[in-house]
Amino acid sequence: MSASRYDEIFKRLVKSAYHGDLAAEKEQIRRTGDELTDQYILYAAGGGDPDTVVFKVRECGGQCCAGDEHCRASCLFGAIVRDRQGNVVIKRNDCTGCGKCVEVCRHYSLVDKKEFVPLIELLRDRRVPVFAAVAPAFAGQFGPGVTPGKMRAALKRLGFYGMVEVALFADILTLKEALEFERQVTKEDDFMLTSMCCPVWVSMVKRVYRDLAPHISPSVSPMVACGRGIKHLHPGSKVVFIGPCIAKKAEAKEPDIKDAVDAVLTFRELQQIFEAVGVDPAKMEEDESEHSSTAGRIYARTGGVSRAISETLDRLRPDRKIKIRAIQADGVQNCKKMLEDVLAGRLKGNFLEGMGCNGGCVGGPKVLIDPAAGREFVERYGEQAASPTPVDNRYVMELLKQLGIDAVEEFLDGEKAAMWIRNFPTGR
Repeated sequence: MSASRYDEIFKRLVKSAYHGDLAAEKEQIRRTGDELTDQYILYAAGGGDPDTVVFKVRECGGQCCAGDEHCRASCLFGAIVRDRQGNVVIKRNDCTGCGKCVEVCRHYSLVDKKEFVPLIELLRDRRVPVFAAVAPAFAGQFGPGVTPGKMRAALKRLGFYGMVEVALFADILTLKEALEFERQVTKEDDFMLTSMCCPVWVSMVKRVYRDLAPHISPSVSPMVACGRGIKHLHPGSKVVFIGPCIAKKAEAKEPDIKDAVDAVLTFRELQQIFEAVGVDPAKMEEDESEHSSTAGRIYARTGGVSRAISETLDRLRPDRKIKIRAIQADGVQNCKKMLEDVLAGRLKGNFLEGMGCNGGCVGGPKVLIDPAAGREFVERYGEQAASPTPVDNRYVMELLKQLGIDAVEEFLDGEKAAMWIRNFPTGR
């Protein structure tokens, strides 16, 4: 059994669920499968512990080849150990669900749960509006000719009520982070860690570098902001986040923010869904366009968050004496080094941006194209935006009013800001 077999089972379940004969297809797969088939069916259909993302499907006996990156070594949080026989044991209390172990396992002993099949009945029924919230890294992932409008049309063909680009809510959080920087950094030696975008980065600060937690901004991620925003505007709706990252599946299940998103799909899973039901985004007609600014669109690559917030702060407070001096790190090892340098007093920056994947989200484990090409598509899409920052974007300001925010300063305190705020630990 291999990852390709697991993916093939997923595609068969998707196709049969759309046709209304899921139970019969499961039985057919079982009759032609091996001893692992039941587990693959369970997790491909969204089963198993509802709060767990990564599952072990078989014992591996420590069969990793020389030169392989081991799951144990890849785990930043010490959640993977081996028993006396060399078999993998996942310590659930320590596992963050980041999916790095799934990414590096060459023997397919670990899988991440696929969450789409349980939603298909809702998509077919259409009585409950289900929205697709698409990560900024989507640009170019499904082909150079797949515009945002074509992607929106393809998702509607699957049964989604609509598509919202998460970049629009990244715009909103850019405003909030700029104001957070203004509040937190009042002296030359002050600094702030952004909490946005990457759940691996956030988990590193919360679990490993807790002494730095007081310096992290109390903002939800754009994914959570988007989910909450959609549900505020469309009560009773469901939200499915689509992006390049396994870790987002775990983030969506965290207790304080699990209200925002109902399921998470990776780009690779969405491609498999399109293939299973015969939808080609490149052949779709254009649907309506999006109104995000350059700032929100470039969140998908390393340095994008820093640039967006710096330029937005300059627009909001052009006379501010202490400007953003941003330092970025991408990849787990580089993020660790940057945080250790901060603790040791070796960094001179005052705004720290971390992303767990090399290159940022365009280098995520479930992207469909080369990260360098992904960055180029993101940059190009950013350049096409009508507004450079959310301050200049009238659509952002109109959306904020619909969400109960009349002035940007209201992001920082009070009941109106509650949907945009997380409570992080305050250190040791």
